[in-house]
Amino acid sequence: MGKCTIDHSYGDVVTKLENQSSYMPENVVQETYRFLQQTVSQETLNELFHLLKKYDLASEEEREKRNNELQKIVFS
Repeated sequence: MGKCTIDHSYGDVVTKLENQSSYMPENVVQETYRFLQQTVSQETLNELFHLLKKYDLASEEEREKRNNELQKIVFS
């Protein structure tokens, strides 16, 4: 994913997760919500936002890549 110069808020990320959750595996959604209960850096918020952005429009292969990236972040 390309670098974005916009900083996304915690609220932006939670809203995006809520909007995309019906297209995502339940375990990834739950682990991401759990992860967001802790203090998250701005860089990580931006990364999460962009992984969630347009998730519903992504191909199955792209969704798998994003799921893997999300899991790397939330389980690190």
